[in-house]
Amino acid sequence: MRGNPSAEAGPILVVDDDPKIAHLVRAYLEREGFAVASAGDGIAALAAVRERPPRLIVLDIMLPELDGLSVARRVREESDVPILMLSARGSVAERVHGIAEGADDYLPKPFSPAELVVRVKAILRRAAIGRETREPLRLGDLVIDRERHEVLRRGERLALSALEFRLLVALVEAEGRVLSRDALLDALYGAADGEAVDRTIDVYVRRLRERLGDAPDRPRYVATVRGIGYRALVS
Repeated sequence: MRGNPSAEAGPILVVDDDPKIAHLVRAYLEREGFAVASAGDGIAALAAVRERPPRLIVLDIMLPELDGLSVARRVREESDVPILMLSARGSVAERVHGIAEGADDYLPKPFSPAELVVRVKAILRRAAIGRETREPLRLGDLVIDRERHEVLRRGERLALSALEFRLLVALVEAEGRVLSRDALLDALYGAADGEAVDRTIDVYVRRLRERLGDAPDRPRYVATVRGIGYRALVS
């Protein structure tokens, strides 16, 4: 048994209607010292999230009662908890769709449980980076608190996913410089990640704009630089 990395937070919630997969994932995560909760369908998953907020959700797409995409969408309305989505459908289009609904990463089935554990740790590590103690960033009327991992607009908290938060921070920290799609992918995943594709950045930016209420044709926060990438509209 390793140290207890979940002592300061809720459990990892594993949502899968296949008991064998759920048991296998639980066993590997618990071996690494994580506390684990489980749910076998989408309705039970939402109830579990509300009863005891998890630190991360491992979420299968094909679920009874309520599918995983719908679960992710509803969770994202209330929380920025990281989501690792699982699916037997591993095409780029499916991955982009999963990310668009609020997932932070996507692992196609069949998968290696060891790889799942590595991805879980990577997601949690990236989420922790956003919580480091630093002065809040500002973008227009937005206050971006990297310590609390939250974005406020005129005092109202906006529900951003961990990935959307990192994207916004990367853009604002560039202080108005244009960031290419490759540079943004590196900021989100690290240069060693070979699974991400350029067009996923466009999906992420679209979702971020929706969270911020930003219109692409009349942006207040994030502007598109055609053929290059994106930049924050810092004052």
